[in-house]
Amino acid sequence: MQTQSVEIVEVGPRDGYQGIGPFIPTETKIKFLEQLFRAGLRRIEIGSFVSSTAVPQLRDTREVLQWCAKLPDLQAQVLVPSERRGREAVDAGARRLVFVLSVSEAHNRNNVRRHPLESVGDYERLVAGIPAEIGMRLDIATAFDCPFAGRVPEAETTSLLDRLIPIRPDAEICLCDTTGRADPDHVGRLLSQAMQRFPNVTSWALHAHDTYGLGLANVYAGFRQGVRVFDASVGGLGGCPFAPGATGNVATEDLVWMFHRMGIATGIDIGPLVPLAREAANLPGALPGGRVRDAISASNERCRAQTPEQQVRA
Repeated sequence: MQTQSVEIVEVGPRDGYQGIGPFIPTETKIKFLEQLFRAGLRRIEIGSFVSSTAVPQLRDTREVLQWCAKLPDLQAQVLVPSERRGREAVDAGARRLVFVLSVSEAHNRNNVRRHPLESVGDYERLVAGIPAEIGMRLDIATAFDCPFAGRVPEAETTSLLDRLIPIRPDAEICLCDTTGRADPDHVGRLLSQAMQRFPNVTSWALHAHDTYGLGLANVYAGFRQGVRVFDASVGGLGGCPFAPGATGNVATEDLVWMFHRMGIATGIDIGPLVPLAREAANLPGALPGGRVRDAISASNERCRAQTPEQQVRA
């Protein structure tokens, strides 16, 4: 009997798509969203309000967001990097925002062309200028490691949180392993420090990449510290175009498999999720990751090839 649960936030339609060159038709994106919803995903990052020149793949986020209104149980969140983009998203109907900024000055300047403290000011103005009922999450990029400067000291991350958390105390705080170079000890140590320093934060999340094969291990380290919200991307799609060398996110199907084997509920049906993950991995220009979809697919193929007597013996 499953007595614990976690929430998996599907970020494939934003983080998974943004690095893909060939434009994915809007109709295809909507079809994927509908299938993800049917598999049990209820919180999905459906796109971002950013420059269409910088990230042309997500130029149709406004249209995708409008479609999401057809699924009232879907918690559609959109990523925004500035006050201006946040206001645009709210004006377009967004009810959940993800404001992103980096601990590392080098990455923040590469990503949004400003110092992290300038982004803090932008965030403060955004929070002051939008209705209080708009859901807010902070994505703290390069919380562990920067593609340009290397390992980020824990004190730099907690110092940035010192400035951010009082602005909107009820915001969800997501620590992001932007490069995938974090390790379980580092993840556990930083989360322990942050949770002790900010005991009034009601929701902590972890965004893991699987660049070096430690995505699931880092998620488990976060779980051990008490995190119950985890980002994942169907098919393991991903790779930040502003973080050289970073490959895909931890795969949604891998996360679901791991937690289910641990007896922890996710609300997601891995049956329809696996063929959807295969379809996502085969998108033109996609850089997939993960292991579970291939393992389950191979097992299913083997079973179909066997006679009933062979299946019984197996």
